[in-house]
Amino acid sequence: MSESPAPATDEALTTATRLFIDHRELLFAIVYNMLGGVADTEDVLQDTWLSWSGSRDRSPDQEIDNPRAYLVRIAVNHALKRRAVISRRRETYVGPWLPEPLVAGSAETEVASADTADRVLRGESVSMAMLVVLESLSPLERAVFVLNEVFGYAHTEIAEVIDRSPAAVRQLAHRARRHVHARRPLYEAHPRVRREATERFVEAALGGDIGALMEILAPDVTMWTDGGGKRRPAGLRPIHGRDKAIRLIASYASRDGVPALDIRYRRVNGDDAAVLFAGDSPYAVMVMDLTPEGDRVCGLYIVSNPEKLTHVHLGEKDEMNEKGEKEGTA
Repeated sequence: MSESPAPATDEALTTATRLFIDHRELLFAIVYNMLGGVADTEDVLQDTWLSWSGSRDRSPDQEIDNPRAYLVRIAVNHALKRRAVISRRRETYVGPWLPEPLVAGSAETEVASADTADRVLRGESVSMAMLVVLESLSPLERAVFVLNEVFGYAHTEIAEVIDRSPAAVRQLAHRARRHVHARRPLYEAHPRVRREATERFVEAALGGDIGALMEILAPDVTMWTDGGGKRRPAGLRPIHGRDKAIRLIASYASRDGVPALDIRYRRVNGDDAAVLFAGDSPYAVMVMDLTPEGDRVCGLYIVSNPEKLTHVHLGEKDEMNEKGEKEGTA
């Protein structure tokens, strides 16, 4: 009986690993924008790797003409399957759900922010506000919007990724674009303006300065507080209107037992934002969305669910953050 041939998969697996690593940043950015969660994205990338390496192991001599397209197709379809799991989880989620923030300086952001993904993470299309809007799309509409609007894939390319006709993809793209543009005006505040507005809001909120909050918050501001039922107080649904938002903020600022907080101003999903720490542990991420004039906050997103902050780290102090350090109650 002849010996079985020596496995020819080692070299193929090494090549597969290199190709996967080469495209990991792109895959992370695509999947994260489809799902809105770092942990879910990492799970999808693991499934993508298993599918990718498994196909290479079964056919070590088979050459794939376009590894990038092949990997994107695997990742997108795994992400579409993951949406069903996420939808079931949302049914029992306490309070508003917000995307898991990508904070500059955390390990996952460093992975996801190189080259192509870095441009995407800095763009408004993947801001916290945009991701909230994308939650209202169907999974297929969101996949098409992300691939087309964010990454510039043509309708014919997307059709091959999601196994639909180009005509069907065009319809999905039209519906998604119309819905998003109706809810998300196409403008982008200057980074300096956004940073100043963020600092003004944080100072007023932590100090309980109602007068300053009246000036910085737009009358029709909407406030999302995602504590996942693990942080109090937090609204059980988005709060609309300046007066209601100020009441909630003031009640929080006046509470006893709130730890001293260290404020770091960092880039969160490409925008300037405030990250609050209690000691070395992340306490909350606060992201502001500004009016077209840039002078007031029209959307306020506060993520304090500890499970969504596990990838956020204190890091080293820097000159920009020294003036942002503040101890007090929030």
